[in-house]
Amino acid sequence: MSSDRLDAGLGSLAIEIPDEGRDRLRAYLALIEKWNKVHNLTAIRNPDRMLVEHLLDSLSIIAHVQPVRILDVGSGAGLPGIPLAIARPDWQITLLDSNHKRCTFLRQAVIELDLRNAAVICDRAEAYRPGHAFDTAVSRAFAETQHFARVCAANIASTGVLLAMKGLYPHEEIAQLPANVSLKAVVPITVPGLDAQRHIVIMTRA
Repeated sequence: MSSDRLDAGLGSLAIEIPDEGRDRLRAYLALIEKWNKVHNLTAIRNPDRMLVEHLLDSLSIIAHVQPVRILDVGSGAGLPGIPLAIARPDWQITLLDSNHKRCTFLRQAVIELDLRNAAVICDRAEAYRPGHAFDTAVSRAFAETQHFARVCAANIASTGVLLAMKGLYPHEEIAQLPANVSLKAVVPITVPGLDAQRHIVIMTRA
């Protein structure tokens, strides 16, 4: 992955990350590449595509995330939680996933990247009951918007937000939102280098 492409992408998103953080982002992608050879964490193998479709896509939502406690639901390979943890070391990120193989990777990534602001929870989102409320719960690939909202609304603060990362505008999913959430906005997101639609569905507790 080209450092110039990473720098250009961060510049397009207007995100300031010091050199140490940029090194961590590159190390994170290298770790995904390494584990992908055995564990098939992601279908994307090309480093330049991973830069765009993993890192920059994850960081494109940063302006909509309410600090400081963030729950990444169905984190998978750590997306968007790990890039957010690297970019914003003052945020506290919880990476939630029910798959033990992925959780093993997440724990290793947290150790190797020295992410002191990230914690891994291996549990189903439907069963997870934290001892505190989150300011933001975000889902990139966990489930349809209405299911994410139904399952996770109870885990955010009364002033918190639910963020569902989507491709095309999810008309049908929004029409099925449960009564316990309110739709705040659906915002189009531009990901540098990605020629595809992206939207973020922003919801609050009803």
